[in-house]
Amino acid sequence: MFFIDTLEFEGLGNRSHLAGGARNAVVVDPPRDIDRVIAAAARRGVRITHVAETHLHNDYVTGGLELARVTGAGYLVPAGASVHFARIPVTDGDTVPVDDGLVLRAVATPGHTPHHTAYVLEEEGRAVAVFTGGSLLIGSVGRPDLVEPRLTERLAHAQHASVHRLADELDDGVAVLPTHGFGSFCASSRAEGDHSTIGAERRTNDALTKDPDTFVADLLASLDDVPAYYAHMGPANAAGPAPIDLTPPRTADAEELARRLAAGEWVVDLRSRVAFARGHLAGSFNFEGEGQPATYLAWLIPWGKPVTLLADTPERIADAQRELARVGIDRPAAAATGDPEGWLRAGERLASFPRARFAELAGARDGGGRPVVLDVRRDRERADGFIEGSVHIPVHELRDRIGEVPPGTVWVHCAGGMRAAIAASLLDAAGREVVAVDDGFDAAARAGLPLTRPGTAA
Repeated sequence: MFFIDTLEFEGLGNRSHLAGGARNAVVVDPPRDIDRVIAAAARRGVRITHVAETHLHNDYVTGGLELARVTGAGYLVPAGASVHFARIPVTDGDTVPVDDGLVLRAVATPGHTPHHTAYVLEEEGRAVAVFTGGSLLIGSVGRPDLVEPRLTERLAHAQHASVHRLADELDDGVAVLPTHGFGSFCASSRAEGDHSTIGAERRTNDALTKDPDTFVADLLASLDDVPAYYAHMGPANAAGPAPIDLTPPRTADAEELARRLAAGEWVVDLRSRVAFARGHLAGSFNFEGEGQPATYLAWLIPWGKPVTLLADTPERIADAQRELARVGIDRPAAAATGDPEGWLRAGERLASFPRARFAELAGARDGGGRPVVLDVRRDRERADGFIEGSVHIPVHELRDRIGEVPPGTVWVHCAGGMRAAIAASLLDAAGREVVAVDDGFDAAARAGLPLTRPGTAA
């Protein structure tokens, strides 16, 4: 009898899988922090004999090399991936025994990357699950534009063919277990649901219901922005990532925090956006720990810039440190916890800015004021409608474009409040008067704010 345990990493929108039998198991697409995988195997009482990568990941640093070293497992990596470490090169059709009657079979599925490989888990010769990595996702596919722009259209066609190959070779009841697609920017569109099968995807997935040309045209038109830090993930994974270091960072006092801010380093406050707006260290940035601190911090920060973390508790620091290590921000320069008043030097005061709803923004406009409205959503979100007269700078571009924000008090909004809080902290640190709109965008119309679409604005 086989088992499959799925490990979720919500901050990055990814999953890893531990699959095996009574004695042995294989791990597919492990995270950088391998302790979670080792603990899962220990709970099952199995030995990890193989670690398998579906592809060189563009969105996180893998723990595969280190996991294989620590456990003595064979490290399976697609043969077409150019890497600088010893591995077992995997080609189409290769099989690996996992446990009694349990076999892993490699299936070449180019599209997300040229060398992408899916793995079919077979029990007594019958396929029971397929680990699809960034190929066939739940209701979607992995995006084909993360490797090389000149290859994007070719890889999109390959993605369609690969998904059809899986559907043609596997029965409807085979479980589909992807790595990406649960909020990851590696997915070409947002997937719905947590579980799927080949049969379910055959009925609903665009790659299996549309002809190749229509699918490719629609896929290319749907591609969204690529997080800047992705450029560093592939090279790190090809070189062979170093072991993770999750020991607590050094504690910084108020004097050190002031020095780091004065030096232009990033001091990141992980508290909730409500707490940050109420009072924070002037010049610090807010990436709340309950959101996606790794994704957006890694996207915005100049790569290699020292980062110091602030939080209510050491546990919050540890959680963020773990998430940041997954995207290659390995060691915070320092950290501080507790009450923000303790982060101040003598004579200093906490900075703050107001929060509001869209109804209050409507009131400010109706009252004869001319507030600057800054929309920090992505291009595709704005295409569905925006507040008439608003300025548009996606949050991941704001750091380099603050000078484009018109003078005056800036009311900044996104789709739900988290990115608006990040943007408000950037503006506040730059000395701008700001109001963070902490509200769902659907409330804008209900508040009476005039909405328009691209091409229809006056």
